Amino acid sequence: MRSFWKELPILVVIALALALLIKTFLVQAFSIPSDSMQDTLQRGDRVLVDKLTPWFGSEPERGEVVVFHDPGGWLGESQTSSSGPVAEGIQKALSFIGLMPSAEEKDLIKRVIAVGGDTVSCKRGGKVMVNGKPLDEPYIFPGNTPCDEKPFGPIKVPEGRIWVMGDHRQDSLDSRYHQNLNDGTVSVDDVVGRAIVIAWPIGRWSTLPVPSTFDQPGLGAAAMAPSALGFAGALPIVLWRRRRLIAKVRTEATSRPQRLTADC
Repeated sequence: MRSFWKELPILVVIALALALLIKTFLVQAFSIPSDSMQDTLQRGDRVLVDKLTPWFGSEPERGEVVVFHDPGGWLGESQTSSSGPVAEGIQKALSFIGLMPSAEEKDLIKRVIAVGGDTVSCKRGGKVMVNGKPLDEPYIFPGNTPCDEKPFGPIKVPEGRIWVMGDHRQDSLDSRYHQNLNDGTVSVDDVVGRAIVIAWPIGRWSTLPVPSTFDQPGLGAAAMAPSALGFAGALPIVLWRRRRLIAKVRTEATSRPQRLTADC
């Protein structure tokens, strides 16, 4: 029994170190503080966010639910905490190792609608359009419209940035409402990671897959259009020049006297 009490502090340190490692590089839990992602996410849900794949160069893709740092003023003025210094100290310690959400970090969670190179827009009474393709959005909160309360675009999303929107469109101050700053887009450098699963409460456990509407053919075609058009435009010119060269060679060959070689 004595050896157990001697080893307990070491086990605690190892456990805390592993928790800090997991929170920093692998997975972190986040609490949903608002209704902006209903019905996909409810206030009070706990989601697990994949922080590993960005380390390998992965960037957010259309349809993913992502957590990102406040790009600047999206959350407004943060309210001061009313808890005492002891409670604040405990929360800071636990949030440092990933066991509690941080009261200081200003993070948001939204769905990626468009990525760098895309053109996104939405007219009142219509659907959200990405590169000319309409999105079928069954995840939108019942009774909401895609953008009637805040039409936008067309907006060309710069490379290295994303356009995000909440699933509860009438209760989400997303990219539509911050077009005064980088046209409402968010830098991929501000993205913490992708929310992959609802972990709590147990009765709401589920994964967060990419909706099928983002897999429709041609959705990403606009990003390749310039190169494709350039190739299509250059091909006839190349073929025309080749035909002229062949015709020239044939003309010279028929007009030039043939030289016979003798076998001496």
